[in-house]
Amino acid sequence: MLKICSWFALILMMASPLRAEILGKVRVIDGDTIDVGQTRIRLHGIDAPERGQPCSTLTGQNWACGDWVTRQMRDGFGGAEARCAVLDIDRYGRTVARCMVNGTDMARKAVQQGWAYAYRKYSMDYDLDEKAAFRADVGIHGFTLQSPGRYRLTRIRGRVAPDPKCRIKGNINSKGARIYHMPGRAFYERTGIRAEKGERWFCSEAQARASGWRAARS
Repeated sequence: MLKICSWFALILMMASPLRAEILGKVRVIDGDTIDVGQTRIRLHGIDAPERGQPCSTLTGQNWACGDWVTRQMRDGFGGAEARCAVLDIDRYGRTVARCMVNGTDMARKAVQQGWAYAYRKYSMDYDLDEKAAFRADVGIHGFTLQSPGRYRLTRIRGRVAPDPKCRIKGNINSKGARIYHMPGRAFYERTGIRAEKGERWFCSEAQARASGWRAARS
């Protein structure tokens, strides 16, 4: 019996439980991911547009709302001292935590300001905050964009239009030429869109031309 207890104690000592709390200065990575000290943290309960993810205005003009969200988070929290309560580790190895800066819940502030959505798949903590922001057309709620989760899938695939009404592919070739491809044309299916390179989707040929892209020759 003593031997069994000794082995059990050894297992407990070898286990690496989650740190209960992380303290340090905030470095913003994007709308829902930060570094606190040396720890990469995914903010619990929210999902923000990815860096480079576009939004559309009512007139169909695209702009990088994901970059805007990142700037708002940096302006609001960058360099501040955070106290983070650790909740989990996600599949990418990031610490999932609820982080406070000067008594303000970072995730709640992001949702209230329209910088992020409530991530109801994992938590309902910020459900009412998002509904209030939506009613007020705050931040990203004043524009059209796909969910960050769907955008991430689209970015990986790169070949399926995130918006079925905006299927024109704005490609940048190896020489830097900006060329748009219409559905049904020769190179349309094999062309993938990589937003991190500056490539994008268009809703009309007029929009593509006005943005500096030319039509593919075949």
